[in-house]
Amino acid sequence: MRNRITFLMTLAAGLMSTTAIALSPPASPSFHPTPQGMRLELEKAFHTRSPWRLVVTEGVPVKDYGERDAPGALTLCLQRGTGAPCLSGPVTPPLRATTPDDPMAWEPHYLLTARVVYPRGTNAAPLLLLVTGSLNSGDGDQLVYTQLLGYDPSRDEFLRVYCKSTGHNNNQEIRFITDGPLRGSVISAEPQEHSPYGYWIVINTLSHAGAYRQVLRYLSATRYNDHNPLAVIDSEMPNIERRLGLWKLGEPIPTPSAGDSKACIKPTLRHSELWCK
Repeated sequence: MRNRITFLMTLAAGLMSTTAIALSPPASPSFHPTPQGMRLELEKAFHTRSPWRLVVTEGVPVKDYGERDAPGALTLCLQRGTGAPCLSGPVTPPLRATTPDDPMAWEPHYLLTARVVYPRGTNAAPLLLLVTGSLNSGDGDQLVYTQLLGYDPSRDEFLRVYCKSTGHNNNQEIRFITDGPLRGSVISAEPQEHSPYGYWIVINTLSHAGAYRQVLRYLSATRYNDHNPLAVIDSEMPNIERRLGLWKLGEPIPTPSAGDSKACIKPTLRHSELWCK
């Protein structure tokens, strides 16, 4: 079976990151853990008029759906400075309603990523990337919610410019691209529900208006359980770049650039799907 996308799920250090996010921008703000959670100063990176900060606090520890110990629900908010009201609207993901047929609690319990990213280079406006995870279900699945926020200097406010949720038990992934011809794009891979059991690949890019818009959606050449060890987005990179006019057959094959997929020494195409030796 294709390798699952795994996430580091411990809040001990106050910061989490997925292996698909490899970010090292200059002058990135630092984290300031507090007894209740963490604080991320945003004023310097975003050149805000007010001393904005992201504040994350954790509730009482709970049990997940496998009866394992789990952190309490997280509260995410933005503050204009010490003592200012906690504004949860811009950073609280829209949650699914719990029903008897769907008892999973969708509120965030894991902070997987909280980073300042630079979709158009370090000399352009940054975005705040937040990835949170729900409690784990009995089979280990989890709702993973990805959002990007931009700063509007005319209003001195942060606004959500991208949001999407997915699970991760069937190799789903939402990835912010940090370099290469797709820098600043967000790519998602979600499994098809019926045969041939491929993945819906969706690419969103940042518009001049500062919001993300869909520019491509197609059914992958990659199939579930095809024994390709690469993540779906990595195996589909030649197809993604070809469909966007960024790569043509005969040119060097686009190779993965995230996580352990960097060790793509001998890239090959099998029915337009990337494999690495």
